[in-house]
Formats: sequence, structure tokens, C-alpha cells
Amino acid sequence: MTSRTEWLRTALLATSLTVFVNNSALAESAVPAAAAPSEFKVTDFLLDNGMEVVVIPDHRAPIVTHMVWYKIGSADEPPGKSGIAHFFEHLMFKATTNHAAGEFDRAVSDIGGSNNAFTSYDYTAFHETVAPSALELMMSFEADRMRNLILTDDVIKTERDVILEERRSRIDNNPQAVLDEEVSATLWQNQPYRIPVIGWMQEMEQLNRTDAVAFYDKYYRPNNAVLIVAGDVEPETVRALAEKTFGKVARGPDLPPRVRPVEPEQNTKRTVTLSDARVSVPSFSTQWVVPSYHTAKPGEAEALDLLAEILGGGNRSRLYQELVVRQGIASASGAYFQGTMLDDTNFTVYGTPRGDAKLADVEAAVDAEVARIAKDGVTDDELDKAKDRYVRSMIFARDKQDSMANIYGAELATGGTVQDIEQWPDRVRKVTADEVKAVAAKYLVLSRSTTGYLLPQQQAGN
Repeated sequence: MTSRTEWLRTALLATSLTVFVNNSALAESAVPAAAAPSEFKVTDFLLDNGMEVVVIPDHRAPIVTHMVWYKIGSADEPPGKSGIAHFFEHLMFKATTNHAAGEFDRAVSDIGGSNNAFTSYDYTAFHETVAPSALELMMSFEADRMRNLILTDDVIKTERDVILEERRSRIDNNPQAVLDEEVSATLWQNQPYRIPVIGWMQEMEQLNRTDAVAFYDKYYRPNNAVLIVAGDVEPETVRALAEKTFGKVARGPDLPPRVRPVEPEQNTKRTVTLSDARVSVPSFSTQWVVPSYHTAKPGEAEALDLLAEILGGGNRSRLYQELVVRQGIASASGAYFQGTMLDDTNFTVYGTPRGDAKLADVEAAVDAEVARIAKDGVTDDELDKAKDRYVRSMIFARDKQDSMANIYGAELATGGTVQDIEQWPDRVRKVTADEVKAVAAKYLVLSRSTTGYLLPQQQAGN
């Protein structure tokens, strides 16, 4: 299990997405890719029971990635039941009326494949990578556990103990993770993104069989799911197998629109400080609430993406060149924009001092670069280069079929379409330097930001 925030801090342009997972981290793309050539032509269709199916052919290797995405994440949980989405991800690996506990995992292992799952704020996904000959078997197992789980009190208790220990080891024992939680709870004043994906400990401890069954019956239905198949397959074959397996699962009741609480107007600067004896090097991050691809006005999200790339997207970025190369005061500094959230999202800048440099100096230098773009904008040359880098990174995602599966799954599970992904490069190319300047001036205002400080113990009170 790896935190989305930790991963994005280091590898956004590697087109990855990391969230709480069952056994290990899945780190792939949730960012739209460039338009594919004809041999990568994507097919999209619906089964009679409402399940959407996307096929992404890639015949370069005899493997296939099979993913089922459910349009349910931690931000959809009932009040007081935090962690139920992630908890239920674990329960999906238990026995069904047709298969004993562990039988699915053993079947995948016996054929040399891999499988896992992950939960995010906006969706939960289950995935397998196997030989094409095993695709029907994977579909059969996934279709079976969509409705046939056996949830006893003993199963609930055992797996609840697992997620409680997961929280202790992954969050409570990690000062950065603890701070990330507190910053999110401060940044978001009303939106459910303020609640951690894994849940709050006191609420996780109370999760029970009644909660699990109600969650299962409401959300784990074919009409609330997207099937992504990427690899050495043909659309006709996938359609036939999907109808034979998932198509037999009864459609569930139509779910209401995913309407969540929205943020009030933010008009204060807030800070969160954690001092811990386990911290040897201080660091900071500053975040703002900004629109995502699903809530922004036309062109704004693309401009925010390019702003993040120009400001702090890698070793060519302004922050790296100014703080790490020229001034030499930072060992790390960057920026990222989490654009594919269902609701509004966050834009983040961060930095860590180097040598004898002070954290305050690094923060001031980062703030100065943000202010410079908001005041003076960016040049056409650096914007064009950022576009080239950004679109190329999306093209490179096609080198891994599971990256493509994650791109499409994350987009469709949060209300997007195949066409949105295909048109994304053209929209990015149309962004102007004035639009990048405008979003920086509009959204990256320090008086409406939330800053988190992670400090060594001896710096408490400084």
C-alpha cells in the first residue's frame, strides 16, 4: 500500500497512479494519453446489464491486462464509515459460493500471472496480468466475486484486524503519512477528500458485517463497473467472453448521481506542523484547492497541468533550475496537479533544504517562483517545450499495457469518456501562455493556501 500523495510527489510525469492497495503498490497512469495509431485503436461498448467495456489492443507481447473498475471510492462512503471502501477491497479476495478463499490467487499464480487491487478516493479497481489464453478464466473469477461473496462474521473480524494493522504500519508509523493526513483534513473543509482513503482508526474499528453487506449490495454491480482489457486481444473476442461471463450478472438498481459536499469559499492561509524525532531533514508543501478536469472551465485543467510541468515537473522546471541548480539551497523541489479527481482537486508545491540552507529560505524561493509566474507569466518557448515533454510522456505510457489500462479506467470511472482521452493532446496543444499565467494568478494565492511542515523534533516551536 502506497500513498497517492507520496507517489505523485516523485513521479507524476511517469504517468502513474498509486493508492491504497491490497498487497503491493500499483503505480501506473491516470493521465490522458496521446492519440494512438491505428494498431492501438480503442473499442468501447456496453453489455446489456450496463457494464462498460473498453478494449485496448497491443499485440507486441503475448500478455493481457484485465481490470475491473468500480465507481466507488472512499469519498463516497457514508458518514462515520470511513475506510469501508478500502476494507471491502480486501474482502473481495475471500471465498465465494463457487470458489474457496485463496483459489483465485492460486489460479493466477499457477499460470505465472499477477493480480492485485487498489482503492482511491473516487474508485476501486481489481487487476490481473496473464497470458491471453487465461482471459476467460480471469473474467469468470471477477464476475463470480462481483455478486457471490460469502461474508461471515469471522471473515469480517479477521480482515478488519488486517486493515487496522495496515493503518498502524503504513500511516501511524510514518511521520510523512501522518502529516499528509492532517494537511488534507485542513485543506478540505467540507469535501470528503479530507478523510483518508484507509479511514480513521476509531471508525475502522467499528466496521462490521452489516456495513460490508450493505456496501456490497449497493455498489458492486455491473452497471457501476468498467471493464478494461489491454493487450494481445481482439475486440470481438473480448466482447464474446465478457457477454459469457460478466453479461450473466444481473444489473443492479440505478445509482443516484455522485453528488458530494462542495467546498465553501476558502479565504484563509492555514498551516499544519508536525515535529517528530524520526525526521532528520525538514520539508514543506503548500497546497491549493483548484478545479480538476471534471470541474474546470474549458482549458483551465490543461493550463494547470502545464503550469505544474513548467513550475516543478522535473529537472528542466523552474523550481529545480532555480533552487537546486542555481541557488543550491534545495535537495528537492517540485509541483504537481492531481487533475483526474471526480471533484475539485489540489495543486501542490514542495521543497526540502540542502546542507546548511534553511527551510524558510527554500519556502520563500518556491513562493517567489509561483508569484513570478502569476505576475509575469511564462514564455512561449518554455510552454512549447513543456507541451512536448508532457505529450511525449503520455505517448511513452503506451509502452506498458497496464499503463494504458489505468489511463482509461481512471478516466471512465470518474465520468470521462474514451473521446476525452483521445482529444486530450489537442486540448493541451491549444493552451496559451496567457492561460497558464491566468490560472496561476487565479488559484495559487498564498492567502488561500494550506502549508504543511515536517520538522525534526528539536525544531518544535521554531
